Amino acid sequence: MPLDVQTNAAVVDSRQVAEMQASFQSAPRLLYNLHVLWSSRTLLMRVTSIAFIVSVVVVFIIPKMYTSQARIMPPERSGSNPAMLAALAQRATNNEILGGLAMSLLGGHNNGALFVDLLQSSSVSGRLIDRFQLLSVYHKRYRVDAAKVLARRTRISQDKKSGVLTITVEDTDPVRAHDLAQAYLDELNVVVNRTSHSTAHEERVFIAKRLVKVKEKLSRAQEALSEFSSSYTAIDLKEQARATVESEAKAQGELIAAQSGLDSLEQLYGDDNIRVRAAEARIASLKHDLEKMGGSPAPLPAVTAADADKAPPYLPLRQVPRLAVPYENFYREVQVQEAVYNLLTQQYEIARIQEAKDVPVVNVIDAPGIPEKKSFPPRTLLTLALTVVALFIASLVLLGRHYWLLLDPFDPRRRFTQEVAADFRPLHNWMRKRRERV
Repeated sequence: MPLDVQTNAAVVDSRQVAEMQASFQSAPRLLYNLHVLWSSRTLLMRVTSIAFIVSVVVVFIIPKMYTSQARIMPPERSGSNPAMLAALAQRATNNEILGGLAMSLLGGHNNGALFVDLLQSSSVSGRLIDRFQLLSVYHKRYRVDAAKVLARRTRISQDKKSGVLTITVEDTDPVRAHDLAQAYLDELNVVVNRTSHSTAHEERVFIAKRLVKVKEKLSRAQEALSEFSSSYTAIDLKEQARATVESEAKAQGELIAAQSGLDSLEQLYGDDNIRVRAAEARIASLKHDLEKMGGSPAPLPAVTAADADKAPPYLPLRQVPRLAVPYENFYREVQVQEAVYNLLTQQYEIARIQEAKDVPVVNVIDAPGIPEKKSFPPRTLLTLALTVVALFIASLVLLGRHYWLLLDPFDPRRRFTQEVAADFRPLHNWMRKRRERV
């Protein structure tokens, strides 16, 4: 091209740029920008159409998400005396620390935050990962990554006024979303029951240990009493002594009557008569029985199993005081251990009832259901949003390119941008060559 033609073209371009700069300075900014975009409306329409098609494809590629929700009311722990706590709160008006303590004891501090932490604990998430095999469901290799995905898909919130907890679980499978929400409730009950260490629980554990020891002592005392009673045929000393006294009195009466009959027989028949000898034998037998009933002051030997059949049917009277003391000791020990065992059994049942009252129970307000409709993505809204964003970005690019062309070649901003681009040009060329080689 001749030099004069180039000079004329440069003059024309400079005139056009000058005219555009003049019009830019004179026209309102918004109107000028609209004019620039309108002049490139064909390109914007193409970009919008392509963006709409891509948005539709992307929206339909995004998997559907289903939401299952459960609402529970956390239990309140039994507090102390309400009147005392009210007085504490009244006195603590000017004391912030005491006021907070009183309000927390009066119920101003519920267990909602505690239950939120329990639901978000790693123990609960770990059991859910194992129960539903979330490593394969979420396509994760490590449990930590699966726990993060589960945490992102789970929302646990608390209403500040009512204290109601809301558990919301999202999943691509509606049935699994319902099962996960229900599993959160089940695991919360398990964790609460495991971590609830109330006073009644500690008391029940202590009484249970005492019951085991007292039961062992009662068994030993009963065995000792049984062994003593078997060795000396001492079943019931009072009854046995009374029976022996009655038998002795009866034998004494029979002895007196036999002696009177013997005197009469001796006067009638003489000493050698058979009747007299029979009466004498009867009297000797009664005296022998009376001696056995009276017994001797010597210690009574223990009766072994082999001599059990030879044991007398009654207890000698002289042995009653000797056997009464150890028998009463054994008997008293059995009675004491039985009383302690019965008392501890009653206290154990009371502690179990109190423990059942103290253990928090999760009250389900709304049980989780199987969702019927997807909760994400909103395809129409998302398609429109992506299309509008693409149109907005394309408009910014066109306006930026237009204002870049309007800048003076010697403008510092343009020269700085060109220097930065020149520094990054080797990297750009290297990436392009690598792409071509691949």
